[in-house]
Formats: sequence, C-alpha cells, structure tokens
Amino acid sequence: MRKQETRPVDRDILRLAVPALGALVAEPVFLLADSAMVGHLGVTPLAGLGIASAVLQTIVGLMVFLAYSTTPAVARRLGAGDVRGAVAAGVDGSWLALALGMLLAAAGWLASPWLVSLFGASPAVSAAASTYLQLSMLGLPAMLLVFAATGLLRGLQDTRTPLVVAVAGFAVNIVLNYLFIYPLGWGIAGSAAGTVVAQWAMALVYVVIVARHARRVGAPLLPHHTGVAHSARSGGWLLLRTASLRAAMLFAVFTATGLGPDELAAFQVTMTVFATIAFALDALAIAAQALVGKGLGAGDLENVRAVLRRCLQWGVGAGVVFGAIVVVLSPFAAGLFTNDPSVASLLPVALAIIGVGAPLGGYVFVLDGVLIGAGDARYLALTGLTNVAVFVPLALMVGAWGGHDAAGLAWLTAAFAFGYLGARAVTLGLRAHTTRWMRPGV
Repeated sequence: MRKQETRPVDRDILRLAVPALGALVAEPVFLLADSAMVGHLGVTPLAGLGIASAVLQTIVGLMVFLAYSTTPAVARRLGAGDVRGAVAAGVDGSWLALALGMLLAAAGWLASPWLVSLFGASPAVSAAASTYLQLSMLGLPAMLLVFAATGLLRGLQDTRTPLVVAVAGFAVNIVLNYLFIYPLGWGIAGSAAGTVVAQWAMALVYVVIVARHARRVGAPLLPHHTGVAHSARSGGWLLLRTASLRAAMLFAVFTATGLGPDELAAFQVTMTVFATIAFALDALAIAAQALVGKGLGAGDLENVRAVLRRCLQWGVGAGVVFGAIVVVLSPFAAGLFTNDPSVASLLPVALAIIGVGAPLGGYVFVLDGVLIGAGDARYLALTGLTNVAVFVPLALMVGAWGGHDAAGLAWLTAAFAFGYLGARAVTLGLRAHTTRWMRPGV
C-alpha cells in the first residue's frame, strides 16, 4: 500500500486509538497504584489482593462481551446509515448489563468466601481476599453498565468521551483509596470501598450521556425485549471466548499460589504490569473493532483489509516500544510495588519476560479486535478452548518442576507470555489470512 493511501486509514486508526489508549491505560495505572498502596501494607494484603483480583476480573472479564458485542453491532448499523438503530442497540445492551450486574453482585457477595477458598491460600491471605472481594461486588452493576455504554460510544466512533470519564473516574478512585486505606485506616477494605464509590459515579455519568444520545436520534430509552435478547445471543460466543481467557489467567494464579505466598504476591505485580501493556495495546484493537464493524456495515471490504494491515503494523511496533521500556525498568521497578525484600527479589526476571513478549501481545490483541469487529465470535470461542489446552500442561509442568523461587516464577511467566499467547497468535493468524470473517452488511 502506497504512503498516500495509508494516510486516511492511519488518521482513522489514530483518531480512535489515541483516546482509547488514554481510557484503557487509566485502569491499569489505577491498578498499579492500588497494588502499590496495598503492597505497602504487607505481603498478606498484597497476596489477598492477587486472589481477589483474579476472581473479580474473571467475573468482570466474562461480561466484557457487553462492550465487545455492542461495539460492532452499533458500528455496523452506523455504517449502514441507521443511526437510530445503532443507539437503540446500545441502550438495549446497557439494560442487559445492569440486570446481569445486579444478579452477579448478589451471587458474588454470598459466594466470595467459597471462591477464595478454592485457591488454597493461608487463612490470613484468604481473609484479606474475602474482605476485598465481598465489598467489590457492590460496584459490579456499575462496572458492567460502564462496559455497555462504552461499547455504544465506541460503535459511534467516539472514544474521546470514554477517555474523559475514565481519567476522571480513576483519578477520584486513587484519591479515595488512599484516604480509605491510610488516613481512615481501613486497610485492604478501604481499597475496595474507594473503587465501588468511583464505579457508581462513572456509571451515573454514562447514564446521562446515553440518554442524551437517545433523545438526539429519537431512540427509545426503555429496553425492547427483542433487542435485549439479541444482545444476549450475540454475546454468547464472546462469553465463551472470554471464559477461555479467564480460565488461563485463573490457572496461572492457581499455579502461582502453589509456588508460595511470596511468589503469588510477585505474580500479582507481574500480571498487573502485563495488564498495563495489554490495555495499552488494546487501544488499537478497539479502533479495529469500530472501523472493521463500520466498514463491513457499509460493504467497504477494501478499507477493512487496509485497517487490518495497518493495525497489525501499529500493534507490533507499539509492542516493541512498550516491551523495551519494561525490560529496561525491570531491575529497578520492584521497589514501586512492595517493600518486602523477598518479593522484590523475585520480580526482575519475570518483568523482563513480560517485556520481551510484548510484540507478540500486540499481534494477538489487534487480530482479536479485528475478528470481534467482524462478528467472528464463534471462531474466537472455539479456538479459545484450544489455546487453553496448550497452556494448561505448560503450567502444570511449572508447578511440578519450576521451583519455589525466582526461577519458578520466571517459568510460569514465560509459559503464559509465550506459550499461551503463542497459541493465540497461531489460531488468530490462520483465520485472518482467510476471507471467511469478512461478511458485509448489518
């Protein structure tokens, strides 16, 4: 593709990806700050945060289809010229998110102690994890509502508004967490409480924004049963796809728990850094979702192919840059997250492995976004099970022979960063080289 032909595509990608990057990075930056604040309370709270975060992020991650199914559905209708239908689809998705969030919050509150017990941690670590997890359940409906509303705006090719809401929300979140953890002396419970308050504030802002869009185009504000049912059906395959991702993450945490409390605490920090890179690279995946969905809705297959090529180039290049930063900082970054010398000594090699694997992550995340934008969720779901089947024996070998030290943590990190992501790269790459996912129209 000649340079002058790539410029319009690059402008579209950057117009969506740059604000999306800011919104996505805001969350892991908060998680990094939260991990640092909790980490300075000691090893037990940090290890408890690792278990609780794994469970909570699994529940929330399974519901990410509320955004990922809404974005291409809205974008396809927008590309076909049906703006009212696009907004209506987003409204239905928001109602579905709220209902699911309320059900999951009630069930999660009751099941929190049992869920934590599955990890087999010490009584002190389990108690800290249960405290954090139960309080966090109160913010679950708000979190899912934010997902769906964000998907609506992304489908409308607007990633700037989510950036503003995210930055404001997470800034308030950090301040509240600090106040609740230290001056008020609530400890790990303060971290959860601050997050819940910020989540509901963000949800209320999105309610106002969605209502304004609906009034502007004459879309209904009340849910339509067929629209809600369609959102649920279309998200089913994405739910299975996400379940496979979370299963791999959970199995990795379970393996780290078996290595010991210090290794578990260090793995929590390692995966938080991985999440920071992943969220940053996901900005290009979000741009791909919106642009591919809109292009297919308009029947512009040539532009869809151009978006695929350029997003891949940007994704791998960004992975190189982010990965290099992590590798350079890996010998010095441990002190930012913990004042425990035994945990800090485990981190440098594991963080360096995350950095080296970042370009592969860029390739994987972009292709995932392209296929989500195309509505190719069935393929993503079925191959997701294959990817987990590749990772599980690798993690089992680490648990059996990896060692209870920095080497064991390094092998576990490598199994995830290269074994699991490598399997995803193969299955996604094979699909992207075909035309089966390019189905034009609404």
